[in-house]
Amino acid sequence: MRLIQDRVRSRILVGPLTGFACLLVLLGGLAATTGLGVAGWATGVACGAGLTGLLAHALARHRRDWLRPADRVTLARAVLACGVAALTADSFGGQAPVAILVVLSSVALVLDGVDGQIARRTGTASAFGARFDMEVDSFLVLILSVYVAPTVGWWVLALGAARYVFVAAGWALPWLRGSLPPRYWAKVVAAIVGITLTLAASGILPDPVNTVVLLIALGLLAESFGRHTWRLWRLAGSPRAHRGTVASVLAVLLVWAALLVPDHTGDLSPGAFLRIPVEGLVFVILVLVLPPRLARMLALGGGLLVGVLAILRLLDRGFYFAFDRPFHLAYDTAYADSALALLGDSIGRAGALAVIIGAGLLCLAVLALLALAAVRLARLVAGHRRPSIRIVAVLAAIAIFPALIGIRPESQGHIASAAAARLTTQFRDDLRDQQEFSQALEHDRFRDTPDTDLLTGLKGKDVLLVFVESYGRTALDSPTVGSAIDAGDRRLHQAGFSSRSGFLTSPTFGGLSWLAHSSLQSGLWVDNQRRYDDLVTRDRVTLTDAFGRAGWRTVADVPSNDTDWPEATTYYHYDTVYDRRNVGYAGPSFSYASMPDQYTLAELQRRELEKPNRAPVMAEVDLVSSHTPWAPLPRLVDWSQVGDGSVFDSMPAQGDSPDDVWREPDRVKAAYAQSIAYSLDAVTSFVQQLHDRNLVLVVLGDHQPASIVSGDGASRDVPVSIIAADPAVTDRAADWGWQDGLRPGGSAPVWPMDTFRDRFLTTYGR
Repeated sequence: MRLIQDRVRSRILVGPLTGFACLLVLLGGLAATTGLGVAGWATGVACGAGLTGLLAHALARHRRDWLRPADRVTLARAVLACGVAALTADSFGGQAPVAILVVLSSVALVLDGVDGQIARRTGTASAFGARFDMEVDSFLVLILSVYVAPTVGWWVLALGAARYVFVAAGWALPWLRGSLPPRYWAKVVAAIVGITLTLAASGILPDPVNTVVLLIALGLLAESFGRHTWRLWRLAGSPRAHRGTVASVLAVLLVWAALLVPDHTGDLSPGAFLRIPVEGLVFVILVLVLPPRLARMLALGGGLLVGVLAILRLLDRGFYFAFDRPFHLAYDTAYADSALALLGDSIGRAGALAVIIGAGLLCLAVLALLALAAVRLARLVAGHRRPSIRIVAVLAAIAIFPALIGIRPESQGHIASAAAARLTTQFRDDLRDQQEFSQALEHDRFRDTPDTDLLTGLKGKDVLLVFVESYGRTALDSPTVGSAIDAGDRRLHQAGFSSRSGFLTSPTFGGLSWLAHSSLQSGLWVDNQRRYDDLVTRDRVTLTDAFGRAGWRTVADVPSNDTDWPEATTYYHYDTVYDRRNVGYAGPSFSYASMPDQYTLAELQRRELEKPNRAPVMAEVDLVSSHTPWAPLPRLVDWSQVGDGSVFDSMPAQGDSPDDVWREPDRVKAAYAQSIAYSLDAVTSFVQQLHDRNLVLVVLGDHQPASIVSGDGASRDVPVSIIAADPAVTDRAADWGWQDGLRPGGSAPVWPMDTFRDRFLTTYGR
């Protein structure tokens, strides 16, 4: 009998030992071809030993003494997975042979579809084979996630750890160890996860695409495990205790996340949620010491407060991304109409309304869920007082320990209480700021200047104040923009014009262009909507006012507008306003831009600059072809062919779509640079073909582009140039220190944008 048992044991070991021998051969081959190091050998041998032992144990437990054909294919996959593990371990000490790792992983994934077919065709499918196949899948996914994590982000480890976390949870919750019929969808999801990780390891996809694909895979995996867990729960009879446990865990996680969610995009990482929220500990202590009725009221009010803070911090994240600053409750709500208009231009008014309504419903859901979660948490604490006290004591000790040894968490400023304190201080400061701005509005050094003393140095000149949308200092780093500037300098020189350039610091970033326009025109720092709303109700001298009082015909050319702009006449006092409704444009739009910049300039020339026997013209011209999303982009045509704009009809379809461009940050940056180059080409080409020696232009950006182009921490500087054919115009500005040409260098002067009005009126006045 003992002899028979020994023979059975020896037969059981044949398959596992054969696999181990094949692995050693594979490791030897990798060592010969890639120079596999000690870490790779150690990891490969350790994985092989573990595979041998676990496989032999599983064979014995299932009373199997040999591997069937499908199991041998699965064993081959396991050997390949161990090879991938060896290469992954080696990658942490140097450059791993990516191509070989991807080949091994790809072959293992292909064989994943082979073993099942063999089992079905030979009639040898078994519970052992299904479990063996699943564990090899899980191991390969774990190894690939470890390999990919350093480049994509450590959150990817969630893909590899999911199976093992589920097993560990089964130790605490026996019902998770129940048995269910196999699901084909689970196999499909496992294959998708393996394929996406292999693609990420190969590096053939751009980083943003990798991230999106892996997030989709993570979502599918969560759905698969969630459905499996739900079915096991139902199989166990959905015990009330289990339902309560799940609800309580979700409540704790929801409150925890809401207390720790960062308010800045750059701070979002798994580590941000691994801290201990001190406010949560204080909440638990208060629930323990307060009477039950007061504790419930505290929970409800606290949950709503945390919900409000979470929403405000999410708004902070959005504003940091778009405008490089936090959300200001005191005045940023006024931008809702502008946001709706911008969304309408991008996705249609119906789509914009749907987004706004969806955002509102999401906010209500956040408030309701956090209030309910806080109430449930309070009930849980009150019903388990002793365990709650122990948990609070342990967590408090963990939270305090870093401070005792002198370590201050980097993200400490982003906890909920700090955010609440910041919001309170910010709101108070914003109110005081508005009072100070109102006082500044009372003082205007040019209010009483005689009309005859205004702008005498520009008499007889047509003056164009040209804002190039999103033309920021960042653009000067692009070779594409640099080439356009060089070409523009050549055009101006050939036409007999010269230019000088410097920098202005814009009061806004990434958008809200009207704040920059009003700062430049009024000589006051207008960096929020409340300041703007106050400004336009006052009687303050703007550049437009000064030109109008001095005898110029004043014109506003705002091609992005399709509704009336009351401030154009009530505050700026323009004689005429052109917008998309009244310039005769019959061509296509280009995303946000209702017409190309070339058409805007050509139509201004036809309607104003070519009129005989006219007064000199001062026009503010807003060029919007460089407005986000920077695609599709028009091309310059011969100025004689511009006509009614139908010459541009075919161009949108020939250009890139915003959806394609915005899949990759590098393509977004390239599209931005091309749009700025187009706008600058349009301006300099316009000057060259106009042949007006009495033309003067001030060309500037309104703000830097969003952080996806400018990057985090970029300045708010924008280039500004004065262009003229008459040397007397540029000579008057010699003491500004601006540099020759359209490109200001790193040493060029930088002025706050609100100082431009006073300098300009002083330089060109009497």
